[in-house]
Amino acid sequence: MLPLSFHQCAKISASSPPSCHVLEPSLEVVSCKQFEFLLQFALGFNNGIKTVTIDLRFHLGKRYQELICLYVAVCLFVINFFFLIRHFRVDNLYFIAISSIFGILTADFLSGLVHWSADTWGSVDLPVIGKAFIRPFREHHIDPTSITRHDFIETNGDTFAVTIPFMLHMSFKFTHFTYDQIRDTYNWECYIFLLAVFVSMTNQFHKWSHTYFGLPWYIQLLQKYHIILPCKHHRIHHVAPHETYFCITTGWLNFLFEKIRFWSSLEYIIEKTTGHKPRTDDMKWAKKID
Repeated sequence: MLPLSFHQCAKISASSPPSCHVLEPSLEVVSCKQFEFLLQFALGFNNGIKTVTIDLRFHLGKRYQELICLYVAVCLFVINFFFLIRHFRVDNLYFIAISSIFGILTADFLSGLVHWSADTWGSVDLPVIGKAFIRPFREHHIDPTSITRHDFIETNGDTFAVTIPFMLHMSFKFTHFTYDQIRDTYNWECYIFLLAVFVSMTNQFHKWSHTYFGLPWYIQLLQKYHIILPCKHHRIHHVAPHETYFCITTGWLNFLFEKIRFWSSLEYIIEKTTGHKPRTDDMKWAKKID
């Protein structure tokens, strides 16, 4: 892996001798070919350049994928929001509010389910999902503030991508259904829309919960009134062994799930059924057990 974020450019420090050239972050814009040449020069044209070049191209491809998905999702959100406003009826406001709240609660639950699954089960050595999915959760417990060093695209590209099929389907219904059909499904569309919005912003809310300085006043206000995940609330999860308060969209369900022992009950059932103990890999990764 390169010792800098993939979205940053790099330059070779000319002040160092060839044997100890280093890569440093820079605001200069260089092409892939130029960057590859610099890497070859820094590594002495050895075989390691192939691995580094492949890694660089993977990250650049990932960056483009995140960027495209984010823009497509935002466009779909705007289109669907326009249709929701167009078909809004005041006499339906009560059911719209209930549908929207359930959409937010569902997003919070799904964030907790994914978070709990990745924190509790599996190993970084698993093929495909180990490095791509589980490892970031392990590293996050070691360096919780690393997420604050990611920009908006890197933080939210994947979660926005998840919502695209659902927003496409919603757009299709708004453009092909009759007025009566849209009226019959309107509350459901409000539920899906708020679910998608809060799912797409889950990582951003999580990032803000680890940002202790410099947040805009309106974000602090949302955290203060627990509309999004507050810093103090999420801090409970980061007390070892990281076995509670998994919901990271709003955190509304965390207190309830703790009271009814929701996650620990699931862990008990899975351990009794499969024999696998929860958080074994997480504890080893964090060097808390041998």
